[in-house]
This record gives sequence, structure tokens and C-alpha cells, in this order.
Amino acid sequence: MIRFTNVSKTYPNGVQALKNVSLSVEAGEFVAILGLSGAGKSTFLRLINQLIDTTEGEVEVNGVIVNKAKGKVLRNARRQIGMIFQGFNIVKRMSVLSNVLSGRVAYNPTWRSVFGLFPEADKQIAYRALKRVDILEKVHTRASELSGGQQQRVAIARALAQEPLLMLADEPVASLDPVTTIQVMDYLKKINKEDGITTVANLHHVDLALKYATRVVGIRAGSIVYDKNMKDIDKARFFEEMEQVYGRHIHADEVLGDE
Repeated sequence: MIRFTNVSKTYPNGVQALKNVSLSVEAGEFVAILGLSGAGKSTFLRLINQLIDTTEGEVEVNGVIVNKAKGKVLRNARRQIGMIFQGFNIVKRMSVLSNVLSGRVAYNPTWRSVFGLFPEADKQIAYRALKRVDILEKVHTRASELSGGQQQRVAIARALAQEPLLMLADEPVASLDPVTTIQVMDYLKKINKEDGITTVANLHHVDLALKYATRVVGIRAGSIVYDKNMKDIDKARFFEEMEQVYGRHIHADEVLGDE
């Protein structure tokens, strides 16, 4: 599903965020990306859907080398990639339905999107997406009236409305309380398992990686320093092994900063 081949990213200010990274993610995996603030986690995620471009190397997604793709080829590749952000990135003055329908923009002519004239088939897709995250009853509610957890569920529904093959989540629960965090992670795992949507999530909560991921990848100073499938992880030694990623022993419930 995803293949990084000798990928490096250096920003204009000279900061090298990723250094010669090679990594493959198979279809159906739930990969948790761990690392300190500034380690390169968000850069890694944003290279997948080309929110930023590579400096060197190739990023392949579902058979398309996205950092070399342009025009329609790149748009089609992006259409298959849902994205969930820490700050939700929903339009608060719009209704829940309108926010979720924005996930259908890539499937419609520009004039339909500008005027909000989505076909009934798209509305049905939006309703189903909202039902998947148990928030269909808020379909006509203004997004600004929702709690943080509800807004993140709307963001997940919007990504689902794209009918993606791949879901990227950049610190999806960093702004949420512990109870809502578990609810949102439960939805992401349910979608991963039931729909077979490959999921890659940057997480600050190390315990969430153990609970939800099928694979844990650790990034430190732009390099991959840890990569294990969950079946190969000895949970009794896991937090000791995390010293490779964080440079010290950590506790199960630690929240390790923002990037």
C-alpha cells in the first residue's frame, strides 16, 4: 500500500526532517508512528499524500509514485487517502452534513462543490459515514455546536466519505480527554478491521500504540529506529525498548509532546 524508498526531506530552513527512510506498509495494517517532538512523524505522514514534497527518494502509494505524479494522476491518488488532523480541520460555520460532503469534492465537478449541489448518492454516502461513527443524529447541526470529540468523529466521517483505501491520522486524539480518546481510537480500529482500510497514525500516547496498532514504528531524529509487528513485541519489555525511540525509559501512560 505504501513504499518509501530512500526518502529524505530537508526544509528550506535547513532542517532535515527525514534521512534516507525506506519502509513499506502492507494493505490492512494499522501502523502507529511514535517519536519525540520534531522527530519527523508529521513529515512522514504528509509525504504520503504529498501535502509536502520529498527532497530525495520515492514515495509510492497503491502503485503510484506520488512525488512524481501530477494533475489527474495525483488527484486520483489523493482521493484514495483520507486524512484526520489533530485540530479536526472542519468548517465550524457549516453543518455536519456539509462538512462530511466535502469528502466527496474530488468525485464531483468544481461547480457542484462551489454551490454545494451534491447528488443524492453522495448524501447517502455521507449519512452512512456518520452512522459508522455514531453521530448521524447531528447531521443538520452546526459544527461549532459540537464537542471536540464529536468534531473529530465528523472529521473521521468526512475522511470515510472519500471511500479511501488508506487513512492517515496525525495526532487524532491529542486534543481530547481520556474517555473521548478511547472512543475515537475505537472508531479508527473498527474502520481498519471491518473495512480493511490501511491506517497510519502518529500517536503521542505510547499505550495506545500497544492497544490498537498491528505494528509500531519509531522515528528518532528523522530515522527509523524501531519497527516491529505487534505479534513480535514482548509487552513486558516494550517500554524498555522505547529507549531507542525516546532516549530514556518511559511510563505506559506518558503523553510525549507535540510535533
